[in-house]
Amino acid sequence: MGQPVVSRGHAATPTLGKAMLNKYARAFFTRVLTPFAAFLIRRGVSPDTVTLIGTAGVVAGALVFYPVGEFFWGTVVITLFVFSDLVDGNMARQLGRSSRWGAFLDSTLDRVADGAIFGGFILWYAGGGDDLVLCAVSIFCLASGQVVSYTKARGESIGLPVAVNGLVERAERLVISLVAAGLAGLHAFGVPGIQYLLPVALWIVAVGSLVTLIQRVVTVRRESAEAEAAQDGQDTQDHGDEQRNASHGSEAAT
Repeated sequence: MGQPVVSRGHAATPTLGKAMLNKYARAFFTRVLTPFAAFLIRRGVSPDTVTLIGTAGVVAGALVFYPVGEFFWGTVVITLFVFSDLVDGNMARQLGRSSRWGAFLDSTLDRVADGAIFGGFILWYAGGGDDLVLCAVSIFCLASGQVVSYTKARGESIGLPVAVNGLVERAERLVISLVAAGLAGLHAFGVPGIQYLLPVALWIVAVGSLVTLIQRVVTVRRESAEAEAAQDGQDTQDHGDEQRNASHGSEAAT
């Protein structure tokens, strides 16, 4: 988890569905969902449409159920729409499409889904959950998650590899939070003490996200220094070559 995977024909951060399903489960569900993906293609449905519907379902599950404390059912709804991440990629492969736009759309809507999930936690703890500390922790989880993703994207945009596997990347943040939320929701069915799993999970995600952010910033700083040192060395070598060429030209003229 946390490693780049192929999404819509391009390397991308793991989507919500890929984060929640291990490689063996993905292989099974890919086989199961292939006929459904083919059916959607025949009906003229595009992979982008499936991506949009899946994100809308995740947002609805998070912002309708979580703010009122219905963590079990909210997680069930989110999990159902997780499969759209597998369907749209399956459709793209069947269509033979490798789209930069598709990869961009996936990554952008992933941020929307993340914001909705942690936004749901924020609304609960600011309202019926009545816990300002956990509300603040949830806000930190939301903000740090966005910044962690931004650091990698920004580092790569300036030509750096950002070669680091952070302690808690997007896949880990989502799996920890959603599994904990779903289990915490069992408290409504009479399971005692299990509601404390979500607060513990949020603290773990918050601390892990902070560590990951520091790891990425340190990595970008190191890679930037190495790139600049290599460039300075190349410039020095080029300057020396120019001087030697000029010297040889003067000797030839005499």
